[in-house]
Amino acid sequence: MKRPKLKKASKRVSCSKRYKIQKKVKDHTRKLRKELKKKGGASKRPKKDLGVPNSAPFKEEVLREAEQRRQEEVVVEQPEKEPGPDKGSKQYLCSELNKVIDASDVVIEVLDARDPMGCRCPQLEEAVLQRGGNKKLLLVLSKIDLVPKENVEKWIQCLQLEFPVVAFKASQQIQDKTVRARKSRIVASNEVLDRSRAAACSGNGCLSEFLSSYATKTENEAQLKVGVVGFPNVGKSSLINSMKGILACNAGVKRGITKSMQEVHILKNVKLIDSPGIMAAPSNPPASMALRSLQVEEGAVSAHEAVRTLLKQCDHSQIMLQYNVPDFRNSLEFLTLFAKKRGYLQKGGIPNAEQASTAFLDDWTGAKLSYYCKASENRDLPAYMSAAVVAEMQNGWDLNSLKMGNEGTLKDVKCPSQAGSIGLTSKGPTAGLLRVEDVTEEKPLLRVVEISEERPADAASERAEQNDENNQPEQTPEEVTEANGTSRGASY
Repeated sequence: MKRPKLKKASKRVSCSKRYKIQKKVKDHTRKLRKELKKKGGASKRPKKDLGVPNSAPFKEEVLREAEQRRQEEVVVEQPEKEPGPDKGSKQYLCSELNKVIDASDVVIEVLDARDPMGCRCPQLEEAVLQRGGNKKLLLVLSKIDLVPKENVEKWIQCLQLEFPVVAFKASQQIQDKTVRARKSRIVASNEVLDRSRAAACSGNGCLSEFLSSYATKTENEAQLKVGVVGFPNVGKSSLINSMKGILACNAGVKRGITKSMQEVHILKNVKLIDSPGIMAAPSNPPASMALRSLQVEEGAVSAHEAVRTLLKQCDHSQIMLQYNVPDFRNSLEFLTLFAKKRGYLQKGGIPNAEQASTAFLDDWTGAKLSYYCKASENRDLPAYMSAAVVAEMQNGWDLNSLKMGNEGTLKDVKCPSQAGSIGLTSKGPTAGLLRVEDVTEEKPLLRVVEISEERPADAASERAEQNDENNQPEQTPEEVTEANGTSRGASY
């Protein structure tokens, strides 16, 4: 009963009603106990082992006999199962990737548009072509909003000589169903968010129609299974989420999030299969390993060493303009300046070089930094490809609609200019490990990173810098900070 002048009703009840409730609960508990006793159920209280009392004669002999009797009991041994690879291990990830290839009718190899040739895996493409079942291979250029438009067009012209190519830009603000339902009431703000650059998705309609038209042409009544493969952090899970329209697969800046295959239904006749990233072979160049392997996450290579490798592949002035930092001599000095710029400071105002290294690598592997590689001209076909294989891979697709769809996608996407992007020298295709027997589990081992390294320049300046650095002791981040504060105080 709600009383006047009170916001909430009182929870007090009459004594007769309270006693009646307590009696019903007690009767219900007694009834359950009786039913359990009839079924022969064990009581809640375990029986206590009284043991042998101290006053009993020959107590030590009785305990010794009981222990011998317990040891003589025959224990039925269960047959041992063959231990398989642990979930999350390299062998398990490799086996999951092979399962996706075997189960797929069409295999989509996702390539980062910033370095498409470096994201190609010859071992993967050869394995798809050698598998039976008339499998098709399709290339998807992701992250096209981070590459100049003319560079994307050249790469499409270059890659479509071998396989069909689809330009794609995934959305970075895919939400879960519950989040979308909770925010559906705020119509005005959602409309503004949907028009933003990060939330926009381009190329999903073209890819859906492309796959759906191929599925209708095939006489198979089952759904068309499309496996999505590629190196870590090229945009496989983001592509599936953008095609589905909701957060169906886990995706993020951290590399190696996907650990097992996952099926996602996007159309009535099309089903996408997410897969773990391809493991890069240790024989690849250091620059390729820094961008497409999990050595930093596994602890085999330090983040500082990966940053130093990437800085050697880029133009010095473009790095300064992109990150808005003054001139630097080596990677440690760059990380010190970069940490100050981003506010990555430790106790006492000391720049945190480790945090700066991680942020720098996240920019390069995530969908944030704009860099590009020049498209290769007059490239010969690989050894596992031939004119007949190219004709077979392009047979059955509606290439005219694909061409029109790519043109519409490039018109919708706002691409950066070539002057505002960083030029990177591609190291060519990256070798991958697909066979389980080729994968070896290595213990994390951090290598010692040399603090003093040279910036790529002409031979005379390199020799001069080497002579100067050989005569100088190694500097710590604190000493670099003090030196920068005295000599370049005006730069900050």
